[in-house]
Amino acid sequence: MPSAKADVADPQGGKAYGKLLEEFESSLDATNKMFIDGDDFKDVEDLPEKLEAYKLKFIECDRDKSGDLDMMDVKYMLEKLGQAKTHLELKKMIQEVDTTKSGTINYTDFVMMMLGNKSSVLKLILMFEEKVKPIEKPVGLPPKRDISSLP
Repeated sequence: MPSAKADVADPQGGKAYGKLLEEFESSLDATNKMFIDGDDFKDVEDLPEKLEAYKLKFIECDRDKSGDLDMMDVKYMLEKLGQAKTHLELKKMIQEVDTTKSGTINYTDFVMMMLGNKSSVLKLILMFEEKVKPIEKPVGLPPKRDISSLP
């Protein structure tokens, strides 16, 4: 018999799932506010925008909306980025970031990893993914030029 949590975390939708997702996002927003109000990362440029991007990435990767990235969530995230890793590599990556020694990455650990000075393998992969995003090509007709605009 499936558990109630599995029913609630069903991405097909429903009121229970919507409520769960809303509560999940508000808890992440509260953590983001803590980082914004704190003194540790006041020097970081565009901190609110970065935290919002981290929140969206965390929500995308935390497939069961438990609030923690477990080994399967990290595996999913890395495979999606084309960086498949072995079980032992995943375990080591999580241990580098996990401050609570729970074997998972909570949102605070995730943000500390992304904003902090310490460089972990997972951070490097995520940072690389941001830099590799394809540049948007302009669409439509090229602008009209005349003789005076030529070099």
